[in-house]
Amino acid sequence: MILASHFRKHWAEAPDDFFAVEAAGLRWLAEAGSAAVVPVLSVGPTEITVARLESSPPTLAAASAFGTALAGTHRAGADSFGAPPPGWDGDGYIGRQRLRLRPERQWGRFYAEQRMLPYARAARDLDHLTAQQLRVIERVAERIAAGDFDDSRRPARIHGDLWSGNLVSTADGMVLIDPAAHGGHGITDLAMLALFGAPHLDTILAAYAEAAELPLGWRQLIGLHQLHPLLVHAVSHGPSYGSEAAAIALRYL
Repeated sequence: MILASHFRKHWAEAPDDFFAVEAAGLRWLAEAGSAAVVPVLSVGPTEITVARLESSPPTLAAASAFGTALAGTHRAGADSFGAPPPGWDGDGYIGRQRLRLRPERQWGRFYAEQRMLPYARAARDLDHLTAQQLRVIERVAERIAAGDFDDSRRPARIHGDLWSGNLVSTADGMVLIDPAAHGGHGITDLAMLALFGAPHLDTILAAYAEAAELPLGWRQLIGLHQLHPLLVHAVSHGPSYGSEAAAIALRYL
């Protein structure tokens, strides 16, 4: 990757653990030795300093290479669903919202109880999700928690907040920044890329699917994995995201 000095991200009011867990996540993703990750230079209570990346227009070759590399990072695995980076004790963040990091053996229970319901109920409390929409979300969460969508894939080492703004294209390829890293399902990262769009998305997805040996029909689950980021945005950005989450949830009843 092309590095040019450094980049410092500062937040004076940051919780004491905000930047520390980000740094732990970046290092954990980098330890997989697959997808490129921005190097952490230093971290403190109110800031993190990483290598500055020199951006470059994305290419099809870079997108394909990234899809393959992301599958490798996921394959490096995690101890459990919801597992934080090794050595981290406590929860994390997605954006500036708290993200539960509690180890769980079953993906469905983890996703329903830690990724869907907390944000759905917070959105309801803000009137960003109606009572009827919440009931739809809760009914789908019951199916998910019961294991209706579980598979045999082991916990993946995922970025956790992989929208296109957290994927920087450089002359040497695509580089991950700003994670909410934890043990999860690999489709979750793909689903967020698909939700908000990414350069050469189809190429990324195709390369990933081949490298990860995803089963036929995996794309039908993308909406399920988009419920978490939509509900997070329903809390922070308003009721339109709550409506979209409820509409997608209806597909899985």
